Amino acid sequence: MLANALLLGLRELRRNVMRSFLTMLGIIIGVAAVIILVTLGGGATKQVTEQISSLGSNLMMVAPGKRMGPGQAGSAPPFKLADAEAIARDVPSVQAVAPTASRATTAIYANENWSSTVTGTTDQYFIVSNRHIAEGRAFTAAEVRVGIANCVIGETVRNKLFGSQDPIGSKIRLGNLSCEVVGLLEAKGQSTMGMDQDDIIVVPLRTFQRRIAGNEDVGLIQVSVKDGVSTEKAKQEIGRLMRVRRHLSSNEDDNFTVMDLKEISTMLTGTTRVLTGLLGAVAAVSLLVGGIGIMNIMLVSVTERTREIGTRLAIGALEREVLLQFLVESVVLSSFGGLLGILFALGASYALAGLLQVPLVFNVPIILIAVLFSGAIGVIFGYFPARKAARLDPIEALRHE
Repeated sequence: MLANALLLGLRELRRNVMRSFLTMLGIIIGVAAVIILVTLGGGATKQVTEQISSLGSNLMMVAPGKRMGPGQAGSAPPFKLADAEAIARDVPSVQAVAPTASRATTAIYANENWSSTVTGTTDQYFIVSNRHIAEGRAFTAAEVRVGIANCVIGETVRNKLFGSQDPIGSKIRLGNLSCEVVGLLEAKGQSTMGMDQDDIIVVPLRTFQRRIAGNEDVGLIQVSVKDGVSTEKAKQEIGRLMRVRRHLSSNEDDNFTVMDLKEISTMLTGTTRVLTGLLGAVAAVSLLVGGIGIMNIMLVSVTERTREIGTRLAIGALEREVLLQFLVESVVLSSFGGLLGILFALGASYALAGLLQVPLVFNVPIILIAVLFSGAIGVIFGYFPARKAARLDPIEALRHE
């Protein structure tokens, strides 16, 4: 009986191919939208995790003020080089410490110029931030102590100022400072927040303070924790030390922030997952709209085929057979729509992932759920038209014009 109902349902769908396709369109769009959004959201989450992991699993940030980010230091006093030296000396769980200070500047070489960010730091910066030298070398600890005018540039700065030319040994001007390029950083691309990590010029901290900033402020202290040591323990030790150095009493709040990289990762990945879930839920609404479209078309089909239904009932067809026939038609419509939606979603996800430069992460359970849900839509929204067809009075149905 089921096989016969399926054959009858497929025959009716072939009879009105265009109408069947337009009916399935809502399901196709709904399934595709859910899969595409969840796939791209999963790719964005993976990208965030990978980018943060590339910085090192034991990285911590110490910044003035209660919150991290531009303009968040407020009235909190900046750090000094001595604060970073104290962390390296007095916190046993710390492996490396890199005080940094940054400022936007214009880099000039020959007839080329480029607005970039110059960062003053120590030789420990390359260890803490997991930045490797592609060409040349990093500056040494001795050069940091003396404050020599050397610099290491990122790939973006190299492209803008030197093009394909080898930058090693060339001199660039940063405001009033003329510095020699001694190294080129390996390319890292965009960060999680969309910033170009290769648009950077790194100089010794003392050189930056004397020749560019004109002060001894340190805007951020990056800390690498030893392997096998709890970052939570290091965070507490750094917090206690900074409170002492910043002369905070027991009833005063911290005027600095110690942020574990794991916290940043958890915060960002949690945000992307929530947004993905919300977008997926919004897209799922279109599946309900597609279900309503199926119900409307099935009601029209029942009206058009009233005499056929009456004939079947008159010659002995059971109500459940008529009910099953129309229910199968509805499920076939929604299921085919779901399969076409998957095919469209796979192609669109591949194209959009390449365009947005995010990893392609297919969520197989979501794909299966979308297919099953599309089939359930056919059952739920096809039941009312099918029941209406099954309960027609044969005599009245045969009289129908």
